[in-house]
Amino acid sequence: MSIARERIDRLTMLAREAIREEEPERARRYVRRARRISERNRIRLPREFVRFTCDRCDLYLIPGKNARVRLQDGHVVITCDCGEHARYPYE
Repeated sequence: MSIARERIDRLTMLAREAIREEEPERARRYVRRARRISERNRIRLPREFVRFTCDRCDLYLIPGKNARVRLQDGHVVITCDCGEHARYPYE
């Protein structure tokens, strides 16, 4: 595993912990840093990271805490507190 991948995984874990401790600005910093590492090293972000971060406000999402999750016509719809929607198909 590359150093960049390990760092992204660690930042994901730290962002999750920061949200649980109710420190959203620290979580945003971790999410932005992980995205930047991904861009610089041309590696894809893990699916868990992509699905549980908001594209608009860079917040790590925890369903029930700062995000709402609904099922709608074969899709999972995740709504952030900022109002951004993300839709992912499921079977």
